Amino acid sequence: MFSSVKSSVVTIILLLVVSLTAVVMGFVLIEYEKLYSDVVEDNLSGLSQNFSQELLPILTSTQSEKAKQISIKDTLMNLDAYKSVFEAKVFGIDTTIIQSYVGPAGKQDILRLNKIDHIDMPLTDDGIKIADGFMFATKRIGESPFALGYIQVVVDLQGPLSASKLSLLSQTLSTIFIATAVVMTIAILLLNRLLQPLSRLSSFTKQIDSAKNYSLRFSAAGNNEVVLLGKNINSMLDTINLELEKNKSHTKTLEAQQETMTKLANYDALTGLPNRQFIMDTLRYKLAEARRNNHDVALLFFDLDGFKSINDSLGHEAGDHVLVEVAKRVNDLMRDGDLVSRLGGDEFLIVPESEPTQSELTVICQRILQTVDQPIMIKGVELRVGLSIGIAKAIDVNYDLTDLVGNADVAMYRSKTNGRGTYTMFSSDLIEDYKRKLLITNSIARAIEEQEFTLYYQAKINRDGLLMGFEALIRWLHPSLGMISPGEFIPIAEHSGKVHVISRWVITQVCKEMQVIQTLTNRDLRISLNLSAHDLHAADLYDFVKKEIDHYCINPKLLEFEITESAYLESFQSSNECLKKLGDLGCSIALDDFGTGYSSLSYLTQIKIDTLKIDQQFVKEIDYSSRSRLVTSTIIDLAKSLNLTICAEGIESRIQQAYLTELGCDYYQGFLYSKPLPLEELFAVDFNFTAEFVEDSEVNLTKVENVYTF
Repeated sequence: MFSSVKSSVVTIILLLVVSLTAVVMGFVLIEYEKLYSDVVEDNLSGLSQNFSQELLPILTSTQSEKAKQISIKDTLMNLDAYKSVFEAKVFGIDTTIIQSYVGPAGKQDILRLNKIDHIDMPLTDDGIKIADGFMFATKRIGESPFALGYIQVVVDLQGPLSASKLSLLSQTLSTIFIATAVVMTIAILLLNRLLQPLSRLSSFTKQIDSAKNYSLRFSAAGNNEVVLLGKNINSMLDTINLELEKNKSHTKTLEAQQETMTKLANYDALTGLPNRQFIMDTLRYKLAEARRNNHDVALLFFDLDGFKSINDSLGHEAGDHVLVEVAKRVNDLMRDGDLVSRLGGDEFLIVPESEPTQSELTVICQRILQTVDQPIMIKGVELRVGLSIGIAKAIDVNYDLTDLVGNADVAMYRSKTNGRGTYTMFSSDLIEDYKRKLLITNSIARAIEEQEFTLYYQAKINRDGLLMGFEALIRWLHPSLGMISPGEFIPIAEHSGKVHVISRWVITQVCKEMQVIQTLTNRDLRISLNLSAHDLHAADLYDFVKKEIDHYCINPKLLEFEITESAYLESFQSSNECLKKLGDLGCSIALDDFGTGYSSLSYLTQIKIDTLKIDQQFVKEIDYSSRSRLVTSTIIDLAKSLNLTICAEGIESRIQQAYLTELGCDYYQGFLYSKPLPLEELFAVDFNFTAEFVEDSEVNLTKVENVYTF
């Protein structure tokens, strides 16, 4: 492209000079614009301050409104002396316009004057703002919080600035052109001098190439000084760089220390979220602001479902990992301005920036639940953690911070009892419900001490109609609340972390009563009892079961532990390990409510179970629901292919019994045979149903209009 090094260097120098000149001019113009804007801002700030002070005695005077407006207008007319003023307005404290004024610039440029009205410039922001080439100065008239109004002065920033920059360019371009010419002349002269050794080196290399004489040596006077100078400069630069690195390191250390101190005071050390102190201070401020402006504040309170079980089974390190991951997911999900904080333990608060509607709150909660529901991997173990969310609004508690947090907590507790992984909006009827739940929670320990719990047993019949065992079902007769359903107090016990106390009482009681139950017949009767997900996470469950079996001299084969699909899969790895140990001990394992949860071959082939229990919702619909019949037959076929025993629960009619028998069901449970009975009433019941099964085997089922009959 270039014929010689000299022409290339000259061209490069020219480009560099022109580029550098352009860059310098660019920076000069930028700095000039900043300085100009700063000067205009200072002048405008002083001007608005002076007029604010001049207007204060007018607004506080006792003269009539019309006289005040005339005085204000006369005062604003003094702005005629400032040619760049477009307009000025005086507002009342309620932001209504008291008086307006059009300045010299506004009179000259009506189009731009009209444009000002379309610029959204909030009055409550006291200070200077720049928008669309205008500079707005807003000043309170009077001291806050006793301000009487606002004055807003608008000046033209774009026009005078453009004219000033043009004038600066016109004055400097000629100087820059002359300086560039001088620099290029000097550069060319220096190049001629500096490139002389390079020319000699080029001739020397050509001489070597032509003569092929490699004994020739190149020598040039004066080069040693250049090399030495380069070494000295490099040495100096190394010293400077070292000092700069030291200063940078010292600065970073100070900044890190300051940041650490700030975080320790206001942020949670584990998750990095704002801590309890920060969120409470922020809420107090937001509540006070909302009260003044008659706005509402929404508060979302959530905690992790089954978090205690994770700590108990996998350790606190795993629990910390879950907290960090959940905090990150939720924080990343929220919008700018929304505040997510850790209240303590596994409890978190969310304060949306704006005032969300009911539908917006619903969307927020659904997105949070969906995001957190994604699996979390810990040391090769896949965990699924759910959330329960409670929502409360400040306007319902008259902006009281304690009541707001309390209501959100109550609503969150309702979400727990509704099945977890849900959200609940606080309402007044939750208070009484919360009190009842609190009484139940606080009564569990006393109920065990006072023997308020009782075991009821529901019979299980084989396909020959013979009694093969029972399912142990707990009942609670509370001294003041009366009979409490397990469907009510078990979820409460799970939420409060007390379900393991109940489960262990049931295990012990079954072992105590096992010998008495075995006297009902000359066959071994297997007793099944239910375990929750919290029980499976307890590291010492196996040791406790083995201790009770050994203490009461129980044959482990007579015990069967039932666990629901959802509880099993809440922590698949730890559940599998726990139930495998119980199975190795000799106990049977049954998967309860099969078909209502996550039923799939992908996990069914991996778990250690002996029995599948068909959920009663399918059994009850066998008479008339083709879907339930299809699900039931599929489950039985699947179980048979996996060599699993089938037990159907909730059987209430002979038609259901006959249909299940026809499909090959192994065990039958339901009110058709016996309702759950206390131990002492079992001996008064004849559990022999051989005749009924023989009769059914001799009768064919017929289907009439999708309904099965004998």
